[in-house]
Amino acid sequence: MGVKNLWDILESCKKILPLHHLQNKRVCIDLSCWMVQLQNVNRTHCAMTSKLYLQCLFHRLRALIALNCSLIFVTDGSIPSIKLSTYRRRLNVGSEVNVEETNPKIVSSLRRNMGSEFSCMIKEAKSLGKALGIPCLDGVEEAEAQCALLNSESLCDACFTSDSDAFLFGARTVYRDICLGEGGYVVCYEMADIERNLGFGRNSLITLAVLLGSDYSQGVYGLGQESACQIVKSVGDSAVLHRIALEGISFAQKPKVSKKKARSLSANQERDANGADSNFQKNTEFMEVINAYLKPKCHPPDSDAVYRVLAVYPFNRHQLQQICAQFFDWPPEKTDEYILPKIAERDLRRYASLRSTSSNLGVKVSMDEMPVKCPISSIIKQRKLQGRDCFEVSWEEMHGLNASVVPADLVERACPEKIVEFQERKAQGKKRNHCVSRPKKLGNMPSAEEIDLKLQKLLLDIENESKTTRGASLSGRSKLEKTSALIQADLAIQELHLEDKLEKEADSVTTMGCKSVAPSPRGTEVINLMSPLPVSAPSSTRQGANVECIDLIELSESETEISPDHARKARDLRLFIASIKDD
Repeated sequence: MGVKNLWDILESCKKILPLHHLQNKRVCIDLSCWMVQLQNVNRTHCAMTSKLYLQCLFHRLRALIALNCSLIFVTDGSIPSIKLSTYRRRLNVGSEVNVEETNPKIVSSLRRNMGSEFSCMIKEAKSLGKALGIPCLDGVEEAEAQCALLNSESLCDACFTSDSDAFLFGARTVYRDICLGEGGYVVCYEMADIERNLGFGRNSLITLAVLLGSDYSQGVYGLGQESACQIVKSVGDSAVLHRIALEGISFAQKPKVSKKKARSLSANQERDANGADSNFQKNTEFMEVINAYLKPKCHPPDSDAVYRVLAVYPFNRHQLQQICAQFFDWPPEKTDEYILPKIAERDLRRYASLRSTSSNLGVKVSMDEMPVKCPISSIIKQRKLQGRDCFEVSWEEMHGLNASVVPADLVERACPEKIVEFQERKAQGKKRNHCVSRPKKLGNMPSAEEIDLKLQKLLLDIENESKTTRGASLSGRSKLEKTSALIQADLAIQELHLEDKLEKEADSVTTMGCKSVAPSPRGTEVINLMSPLPVSAPSSTRQGANVECIDLIELSESETEISPDHARKARDLRLFIASIKDD
């Protein structure tokens, strides 16, 4: 519980931080508080035998492990004598606390019942944490006091607890609650914000515990949180405890006005020694409460127990598989599927943190020169999960894990060289695919031999089937032979790359579409089919000039001159020649 209504007083200082705020931090966890939360969830949804509380703890831990959040479990030790009455009241039974044990003069603290159901839950949680590489520190008395001490000594960055009295024990940063999943967050309180916004230091918070009530005291009857805050602010943080030591809490008690005022005044004047002793006893109890917060029983920061939990412990895969099989009936493959990607992501964050630290110190070390090997083998492909850029990567010796998906910004911080390699490999793959596609397109084009064979076949078919129209057939054959010769000549020119010769031949062609025969013999005549068709010249021009003119050939003929089969073959030939020109 902590201090009564203290969370309400600190509401204005509450901050909701994204879950990734915890990355690369060392955090102490009040394990009892977490198990109480998860136990309530278990009772709400199913029976305790299903171990739902332990599954929830497992998923909470794996999420923090992926953020490279170094965790330390802290458990409660013995019950302080000043808390025995509160402990008995909460249990509402007398089986674990005897009447004699509630007297602080007889016993200083009470050892907890390690055989209770809740203690068994704590043991299960500790075994699960040990398999995950999470150490546990068994506190001397209060777990939140031990967490606060580690936090105040800067041995951890914050502490997880729902007990508000962690600030009274000296904590500086407290995470009260955590939420996982998409949009996960933590509820955070900073002592610096409390001091700045509310003006309450540690002494003021202890005074509020005395006035309002806590695990160690009942508080002042009839005093609300607003009145208590006003009283503490009026005195000041530096002097409030000293005033309680001198006057008790009389400065905080309001004078009562009633009809029997005179009688109460006379009663106060006739107060005997027993009344003075009673006030002295109350002041002594208040000082005991103050000392319980200022000087809690904990492991010292330089003790061996603290040194042991600050070490780095390895992840035990085989032990975790056994625990999950025992408690959850999971096969080893399912356990690996849950935890191995998180372990890999944690190692990558550690590697990124190491490179970032060296860079901040002015030492720029390449990936090959790092003392620790990069856990990523290579980047497989780009991915996008929940609107976030990611990479699917392959891992180096990661307990049998081949590949998983990690955030792109993490890969960029850890090993930007791998991203460069991936981009270069991707660009080379695109270039290779582009080069391979061109020969396939050229390979589909018909060769000169194939063209010649197809033309000969068409000519033979036309000649054999055109018996009745012999003259027309002979005329068509001559035209086809000429066309075939022209096509073969053009293909020969393109294969031998005789562009210079074509330019010289083109210059000798007259504007009337005729070609002179004087400059070159008949055997070297070259005609380019890709050039425009020559224009027919008048007969007078042909006779007056020493040129050889080539008449235009019309492949189409009327239906009265050829047979239907002949027309079909001629049409096929024209389409074939047109396709060659298009290619």
